[in-house]
Amino acid sequence: MKYSIVLLFGLLVITPIQTLPAQDTPAVVDSEVTAVNELVFTEGPAYHRDGSVFYSDIQNNRILRLAPGAAIADTFLRPSGRSNGLMFDAKGFLIACQGNEKGGLGGRRIVRIDPISKEQTVIVGNYNGKRFNSPNDLCIDKAGRIYFTDPFYSPDRSVLELDGVEGVYRVNSDGTELVRVLDNKIVARPNGIAISQDEKRLYVVDNHPTIPQRKLWAFDLDDQGLTTGKPKEFHDFGKGRGGDGMCLDSEGNLYVTAGANRKYPNQNLDNPAGVYVFSPEGKSLGIIRVPEDMVTNCCFGGSDMKTLYITAGKTLWQVRTKVQGYALWPKAE
Repeated sequence: MKYSIVLLFGLLVITPIQTLPAQDTPAVVDSEVTAVNELVFTEGPAYHRDGSVFYSDIQNNRILRLAPGAAIADTFLRPSGRSNGLMFDAKGFLIACQGNEKGGLGGRRIVRIDPISKEQTVIVGNYNGKRFNSPNDLCIDKAGRIYFTDPFYSPDRSVLELDGVEGVYRVNSDGTELVRVLDNKIVARPNGIAISQDEKRLYVVDNHPTIPQRKLWAFDLDDQGLTTGKPKEFHDFGKGRGGDGMCLDSEGNLYVTAGANRKYPNQNLDNPAGVYVFSPEGKSLGIIRVPEDMVTNCCFGGSDMKTLYITAGKTLWQVRTKVQGYALWPKAE
């Protein structure tokens, strides 16, 4: 068995790498072995204050919940509106990006879900009367305002209504004062998003695989929560698989899921699959290797907020860190 070893903040992380034995391709085979169907495509983990981890299974149109101490996750909500990014707000409600990927049938909106009754309330579903493309990921500021990305990765773009704009939006928790924070002028295809603890900076992952443009951006925010000034390019993922989701720890370090362990169209293997960690100044602090494709998102949790949960492929992974994560929701009483 081979292992991946990485040193992060003084913590040695060792994880087994699953490999297949090398074989010569028999003459009767005319192509590589490829997947016909995805049984699970995990995304958008969110930690609940009761110790549960909620995460999306986009392929099966559901939200899963891994209860404290459980070995198997249960289905929390199905259909989920093709939910992708999830996050709990300060009041304990689950805010979900209902997308439109993996076969359609998505809500294409932002909803609030009561974790007890499972009742859904639509926060916002359109911009100037036109439905969103496929809300992907979100972050929430201390005032409860929701920032969310709206890219579109499916090849059939005939369903889109926003004139090709794949933007970033902000809306109040009650659905009022919807504004488009970013359009396509700088960020070609926004994906992951996070806001700094002092709420003076907005981080956005730009992951457009076909241009290609695979960068991590930092935008300064003014007192109204709108971007101002020239953005800072934090990292260019180059020709390898770019970033996806992200979260922050209590020291302002940024954890970005990115990379791949096998080759995908329009990208090489320069970036191994894992969680890429950056300081608030943009310095690379290392990579937490994850032995599975595709690494999609991450969040902090645990009673001490030192467990990093990572969604990748069909699996929910976890790793312990020495730095506490950052979250809005209150501690359990």
